[in-house]
Amino acid sequence: MLLWLADFLAQYYKGFHVFNYLTLRAMLSILTALGIALWFGPWMIEYLRKLKFGQAVRTDGPQTHLVKSGTPTMGGALILVAIAISTLLWANLSNPYIWIVLGVMTVFGAVGWVDDYRKVVEKNSRGLPAKWKYFWQSVGGIAAAGALYYLAKTPVETTLIFPFFKDLVLPLGIFYILLTYLVIVGSSNAVNLTDGLDGLAIMPTVMVAGALAIFAYLSGNIKFAQYLHIPYVAGSGELIVICGSIIGAGLGFLWFNAYPAQVFMGDVGALALGAVLGVIAVIVRQEIVLFIMGGVFVMETVSVMLQVSSYKLTGKRIFRMAPIHHHYELKGWPETKVVVRFWIISFMLVLLGLTTLKIR
Repeated sequence: MLLWLADFLAQYYKGFHVFNYLTLRAMLSILTALGIALWFGPWMIEYLRKLKFGQAVRTDGPQTHLVKSGTPTMGGALILVAIAISTLLWANLSNPYIWIVLGVMTVFGAVGWVDDYRKVVEKNSRGLPAKWKYFWQSVGGIAAAGALYYLAKTPVETTLIFPFFKDLVLPLGIFYILLTYLVIVGSSNAVNLTDGLDGLAIMPTVMVAGALAIFAYLSGNIKFAQYLHIPYVAGSGELIVICGSIIGAGLGFLWFNAYPAQVFMGDVGALALGAVLGVIAVIVRQEIVLFIMGGVFVMETVSVMLQVSSYKLTGKRIFRMAPIHHHYELKGWPETKVVVRFWIISFMLVLLGLTTLKIR
């Protein structure tokens, strides 16, 4: 939006051309989203508290969590609003990728909001029934996959790229839609499973978004893409603005979500953020790298799958409690130690993902 204004004003003063630089608009998107989150955060928390949108805590989990009962939840709405406003202000709105990512964020955010509302307000512990949750997630995922497949102009845009190998690729054809759907929905649910401790999910999300911003910038520049032997996807560089908005909004939310949390993200934030990371990774053709960088999310998801499978097959549990962050809590680790150590793991995995830019 402001890019259009800057282009108009550049007719009268050439200095406004500076806003055509992606890096500048990315930095401004970070600051804008951060400012929105910090400014409106206290008001939102108080408003949620007045509405009595308090989190219900499981009694079979770590006993240290019982004091969190009643803490306002659905705070992820603040993140999504900050991302949307910042992106609309600083992104090139003629870029279709911007609207696809915002559309995915809106759909998955709405699914999460309904789920949270049923749990918190209607006191329905099941929330949105699983079949309906996955149905609407599937609708959003398939719609985004279909749109991206339609927009693909070159074969590389529908090709699976294997990191660390320069020439190892797999043309997907129509199966690109299936892969995209699985990445978006899988990433959405993985982040949601990770959101169980104060600050645990948001910081890895911020780090992965920062790395995806680098991939988006490089993939959208034909010279950088050719030099690094990564897919060139025209227009993907604009996604650096959305990634910047995620970073700013995430850090702003962390201000209030850090231990002891004043507000929880809820499904409204976790489902949407996970889906957004997934769709951005698909656009820049880095699905496998997302799997590496989001290793904490993967670890949390796999722990749940293993726990459920083991209990159904043998009647025994592998972990004291799943997702795995609760296992370590029940082993005696303080919550802050679990969170910080998972952050460190995320940081190392993000660096590993970035090495794929040169190690081929």
